[in-house]
Amino acid sequence: MLCLLFSSLVLLQHLGPLNGISQYAHQTSRSELDLDRPESELEENTAHSRLYLSKPASSHDPVRSGDDRVRNNQKLGKEPKEARCVRCCDNGPTGPAHPLPAYQLVPQINITILKGEKGDRGQRGLNGKTGREGNPGQRGHIGLKGSKGSTGPPGDSSKIYYAAFSVGRKKALHSIDYYQPLIFDTEFVNLYSHFNMFTGKFCCAVAGVYFFNLNVHTWNQKETYMHLMKNEQEMVILYAQPSDRSIMQSQSIMLELEEKDEVWVRMYKGVRDNAIFSDDYDTYITFNGYLIKAKSEP
Repeated sequence: MLCLLFSSLVLLQHLGPLNGISQYAHQTSRSELDLDRPESELEENTAHSRLYLSKPASSHDPVRSGDDRVRNNQKLGKEPKEARCVRCCDNGPTGPAHPLPAYQLVPQINITILKGEKGDRGQRGLNGKTGREGNPGQRGHIGLKGSKGSTGPPGDSSKIYYAAFSVGRKKALHSIDYYQPLIFDTEFVNLYSHFNMFTGKFCCAVAGVYFFNLNVHTWNQKETYMHLMKNEQEMVILYAQPSDRSIMQSQSIMLELEEKDEVWVRMYKGVRDNAIFSDDYDTYITFNGYLIKAKSEP
């Protein structure tokens, strides 16, 4: 299509003044280039162009009259004069009366005739990279108060648990042919009665970590041999060799207990002469224990 349009314009240029369409295109291009010329000169050129376009082809046409003159001279036997090219805008030997700019071909293409039909929609492209996180927005308005929710399940108890005891014995004890528990006859502290005074055993009601302490008074010339027990398991020993003087002997331990565990003191059986001293007036033998941290606490 472009080639056809360009060929038509070139043909119009070669035809020159032989048709009005070419002259109109010539004048249009001239008028576009005369924007910087004075108005008086532009008016004269415009009038001259209109006069030329309005005249029909005649013997005054420089091109046609020259050709007819050559043919007439040939018929009459006259020697033809030197032929030369004459432009329609020439008005004398020195050049045109009103100089005009050179003709320039300005092709114009109608884009609408080249536009095709709308194509099919393409496939969706790949997702782009995630952009940077924006700045935090302003705090919104406080919303309306919601309705009351349902009651939730009960939570863990925040109750603080306690367990402690302190007991003593005012009577001396000698070993016999079998193991025997150390029974206490004096109660100093016994929270919630966790220590059983009849069996001499502490029964754990709150699982956790406990501290225990045992203090005894040895007997002159006798051996002291005792165990601090957890259930039926020997945990630590309290021992003193026979001596001419009696002394106070002590043992301590921390134990992690579960519910219903029992802690108590056992005297070794009578293979050897084993005894602890006390009297009815003073307390020489004590057994103490208390809870450090309950298992249910965070």
